[in-house]
Amino acid sequence: MLFSVALGIGLAAATGFRVFVPLLVAGFAARVGVIPLADSFQWLQSTPALIALGTAATLETLAFYIPGVDHLLDVLAGPLAVVAGVLASASVMVDVPPEARWPIAIIAGGGIAGLTKTGAALLRVKSTALTGGLGNPVVSTAETASAATISILAILAPIACVVAALALAIYLFRRRSRRARARSNPAD
Repeated sequence: MLFSVALGIGLAAATGFRVFVPLLVAGFAARVGVIPLADSFQWLQSTPALIALGTAATLETLAFYIPGVDHLLDVLAGPLAVVAGVLASASVMVDVPPEARWPIAIIAGGGIAGLTKTGAALLRVKSTALTGGLGNPVVSTAETASAATISILAILAPIACVVAALALAIYLFRRRSRRARARSNPAD
């Protein structure tokens, strides 16, 4: 049960970088028999779903390279990432009873997806401010690579992926807190 929860949280974390890439990776992994899917999510490994997810992942990735559209997508993808995080985590929690699966998926999966999406959006805003948008393609490439890498790591080593995601979240939170304190106390 712990592995399926960790796998779900890892996939959810990846949806904060790209909404469709983790679902596509999970669908492929289920199709080749690497991971099981909950009964109500068997459709995720179907050929039509894989084609749709592959198309959506490609379009999403390419759209993030268009100046201006990347910021609009960050706004639109925020709520979508949370929903995708909930679905990604619930889809692989096969050993968890449904009455526990959905609360865990909503709280942990949706929460980590929202956290990674917020971090990615803030990074894009900083990149735009510091480089006039010229650094945004680098950010987009890093986000896509992160989504794919985290999705694959979640499948291969789910507990290590969750530990790494939590460590990154704690690091970013502490860093942001230190900067906020430094701005509020410039004399220190």
